Amino acid sequence: MQIWTRFRTSGDTLPRDTVEQALASAGLITTSEQGSGGRTGLLFFDGVSAELCDLLHEISRGGSDRVLAIGSSRAALDANSSWRLLAAGASDVFAWDHSIDPAAEIAARIRRWEVVDTLAGSSSSLVQENLVGSSPQWTRAVRHVVEVAHFTDAAVLITGESGTGKELVARLIHALDQRPNKRELVVLDCTTVVPTLSGSEFFGHEKGAFTGAVAARDGAFAMADGGTLFLDEIGDLPLPLQAELLRVVQEGLYKRVGSNAWRKTSFRLLCATNRNLVEEAAEGRFRKDLYYRIAAWTCHLPSLREHIEDIPMLAQHFLRKSGSDAQPPPLDEAVTELLLTRDYPGNVRELRQMVARIGSRHEGPGPITVGDVPPEERPSNDWRGSAWQDERFEEFIRLALARGITLRELSRAVGETAIRIAVAEAGSLRGAARRLGVTDRALQLRKAAGRRGSA
Repeated sequence: MQIWTRFRTSGDTLPRDTVEQALASAGLITTSEQGSGGRTGLLFFDGVSAELCDLLHEISRGGSDRVLAIGSSRAALDANSSWRLLAAGASDVFAWDHSIDPAAEIAARIRRWEVVDTLAGSSSSLVQENLVGSSPQWTRAVRHVVEVAHFTDAAVLITGESGTGKELVARLIHALDQRPNKRELVVLDCTTVVPTLSGSEFFGHEKGAFTGAVAARDGAFAMADGGTLFLDEIGDLPLPLQAELLRVVQEGLYKRVGSNAWRKTSFRLLCATNRNLVEEAAEGRFRKDLYYRIAAWTCHLPSLREHIEDIPMLAQHFLRKSGSDAQPPPLDEAVTELLLTRDYPGNVRELRQMVARIGSRHEGPGPITVGDVPPEERPSNDWRGSAWQDERFEEFIRLALARGITLRELSRAVGETAIRIAVAEAGSLRGAARRLGVTDRALQLRKAAGRRGSA
């Protein structure tokens, strides 16, 4: 297995030869050139600083690439430093001397990541046909989903706004689940369950159990036995049903409506919600004991506004799925800009619908142009000059002025925020510089000046 290494240590604290020999014994082939050794690497350091965090953020591309940050000794790290490095983009952090065989520990970590990244990467059609995106935020979310799905059989709570792809994630978890002789996935939308028939929906019923029960029927618990039960929008489940669901989850036993016989069931439970169930539980609208049962693992899906850089890739994906051609038409720059700057309260679902409307109007082999955009989706005439300087922008400026912020302070804060966002989204100083319209050197000087000013 080939990886790259980078040392920011003095030769006497952690000799490079010693490290590389130990890694070779653990089956790792090292190179000093990032890229030639794949996208996984090791960063060795003597101490944590702002410069080290910046370097880590750059070489990990904001966390998209795997970097294991390793202190030359336990003295090089403290608890706060470890979290700083993790936030800067490290996949894990520890000291070389924190265990008796650090090379074997490193190799084990990297092998685990290799499995996860293969399943979550571009080579996996299962992921790429359902959960499209390459931004750091989306990459981290998909990796987490894949790891939980493949290496555990625990209950998972999938959170996120409406339209972020929670059901797709549930189907992916079921597909990657490694249980032997796994049966099918059963989906039940809790928002559509009629209270008077909820018992039958979940537990099933016997013939004659109530008016209209002309035959016995299996409920969701029976159909999911040996497989996976996905409860969508579980936050809408009434409290009485929450108590009954808790009993089934804990004991694996239930009774059909109209029956006195206990039946056994065993399934992996996946739940999804667009609500904050911790707050719901604090307000008494959701059972705390049920929450802890369904949230053995929590996977949160970011809203589309948190990974807007994935919009062009998503648009091409939706065009390819909806069209007959293997290669979808490209988008003109103005159309791409519209997609990037538009609000999507419905998240990815709304983007897919908009792209479908645009694609259905397009004819011919050329790019999709502004005329293909439906009239109701087109910006106003002054859009290009004022879209980003909207009422929200003016409100932020007005608030800052009301608090006594000077023009100089305001300009510096806007500049530093723009740099931080550009670096986070581009994953490198070079990419951020291109996006900001400055040179690499100018951006480095601006960041250095910002650190001195805040020191």
